[in-house]
Parts: sequence; structure tokens; C-alpha cells
Amino acid sequence: MNRKLKVGVLGATGFVGQRLITLLDNHPYFEIAVLAASERSAGKSYEDAVGGKWKLNIPMPEKVKNMVVKNINEVEEISSLVDFVFCAVNMPADEIRKIEEAYAKAETPVVSNNSAHRKTPDVPVIIPEINADHLKIIDAQKKRLGTKRGFIVAKPNCSIQSYVPAINALMEFKPNKILVCTYQAISGSGKIFSDWPEMNDNIIPYIGGEEEKSEQEPLKVWGHIEGDKIVNANEPVITAQCIRVPVSDGHMAAVFVSFDKKPSKEEILERWKTFKGKPQELNLPNAPEQFLTYFEEENRPQTKLDRDIEKGMGITVGRLREDSLFDYKFVCLSHNTLRGAAGGSVLTAELLAAERYFNLK
Repeated sequence: MNRKLKVGVLGATGFVGQRLITLLDNHPYFEIAVLAASERSAGKSYEDAVGGKWKLNIPMPEKVKNMVVKNINEVEEISSLVDFVFCAVNMPADEIRKIEEAYAKAETPVVSNNSAHRKTPDVPVIIPEINADHLKIIDAQKKRLGTKRGFIVAKPNCSIQSYVPAINALMEFKPNKILVCTYQAISGSGKIFSDWPEMNDNIIPYIGGEEEKSEQEPLKVWGHIEGDKIVNANEPVITAQCIRVPVSDGHMAAVFVSFDKKPSKEEILERWKTFKGKPQELNLPNAPEQFLTYFEEENRPQTKLDRDIEKGMGITVGRLREDSLFDYKFVCLSHNTLRGAAGGSVLTAELLAAERYFNLK
């Protein structure tokens, strides 16, 4: 790369947008060229647009404080200033689909944190260590869009990234049935405790749309390219319950799984220890050195202690044991706004850059 790629952050004032900005500060591949948000924030300095709603426990980078926020609907102007954009807007799904496609058609690649395009057959839904090969569908997508360099890539729902990597390391044993219960932090809804005091001393056994995503999105991640679309895998069959718990960051999953070829516990632990993907092979800046970390202690992983492992980009696993109904059960933990959201998007963008999907404008 002769120069750093110029990046736009759409939805820059929101929780994920704020996290993206901190991850892009002094990034070796990328530099922030544009911050964009709704018309309400447009024209203000970023610091003024955010106001007192900076949600992270690390300070706002100095470089962005005086940047003037643009209106996300100024597609042509923003596209002229950037090489690609991250999209983390909070809008209805049909509006997100339109805005992301507008940027792609303006020859600006989109790395999306949103769910709006995850079901679009030629939009890859990427966990970089697992299905980097799905990026090949971008050529078919560009043909559909009529673009030379514009395309859309999405990251999956934050909840599935706690348990899908641990299952993926065991695919040679053909998992056929999964039951998962996720215990999800309030930051997954873009909130902190001061925004949502009702969550103190409380659990809510429902997160709108989350269970469908947890059951369906892994099948696209594990699917295959057939012609001009990604075809979902048929197995494993997944059933999920998703529960909101009074935790700031970190999604935990209780996982039950059965296999066509039941592995030994030793085989499972070995696969988890040695599992690597394309980000580790390419030594990407945000790639965790150890993707999956297993704890032998009976009371680990713990959200508060372990969510920040590998700078929040690693997955922790524990309590592996045989089950009376399924073959095995275990627990997994991921940092939902790092690995599950902004960090996963930045790692995906690093992969796209390393594989030369971003052509300089």
C-alpha cells in the first residue's frame, strides 16, 4: 500500500461509530477522512455533535474533535473524499439498504455493521477467520450493481461471534444440532447503564429479532458460493434463546452440540488450541494471535475478567463436558462491541485491504 486508505464512518456519533473511531486512530492501513451522521448532527464539530453522549471509557481521539460532521445522504460528496466507508447507522432496515447500495453504486465499498444486507444473496457475511473465501462473491455482486469497485460486505450479528468460532473449529466432526442461550450485554443495544437504568438488577428474556439472527446467520457464514449467490448450509440445525443481562460489555453463550462423528474431549481441546484463519496467516493489525482460548478453571470465562482478551478480539471458552441430551456442552464469551461489532468490521476491512479488494481512487 503506497498510502493509507481514506475512510468514512457513517453513523459516527453512535456507539459503534465511536468504537470505530477509536480503533481507526493511528491505524497502520487506514486514516479517517470523513465522519458522517444524520442531518441533525451535520455541520457541527464531531465533539459538539456527540455532546455529552461519548459512551466509551477511553477518551475521544483529539484528531476527530474538530472534524465537521457531514450528512450521510451527501453520497457523492462523501464518496469523492474516501476510498471506502464503514456503515454503523441507526435507521430502519429499508433505509439502510438504500444508503449502503447508494454508496456502493457511487463506487465506494461499504463495510457494514448493519443487518440490512445480511440476507442479500451476493453480500458476504464475514467472520474473517472462518469464511474469508466468501469474498469471492464480490465479483458477482459488482456485476449486479454495475460497479467497478463499489460493493457491500457485512459482518454478522454480534451474538453469534461468541459461539460460532468454537463450533467452526470442530466442523470436521460434522456438528448437526446446536442449542444456544446467549446472555448479552446492554452495549449490544447501543446503551450504557446511565441510558438504561431499568437494566440495573434486571434481566430481560427477549431481544427483538436476535433469535432469528442467531439461528440463521451462522448458516450463511457456513454456506458456499454457487454461481452468483451464497447458498446457506443445511446443518447444523440451531435453536437459540437470547437474553439481555445487566452487563456493560460482553456476550456469553451456553452451548449444547451434537455431532455425526463425536470427537473426544482431547480432540476438541486440540482443535480449539490450534485453530487459525486468514487474519493470523496475514498477521493483520487487529487479528488476535490466539483466536480461541480455553480456560481449565470451572468458573471461567467470566465476562468482566475475560472479555478484553487479545484486545477484545479473542474468543474465550470454558466448562467443556459431556451432556445427557447432546454430545457436549460448554460456554463461550466474546466482546460484543469489539470482536462482535466495530473490531470485527475493522478486521474485515484489513482483510479486504490485504487481499486487494480496495482499489485506490
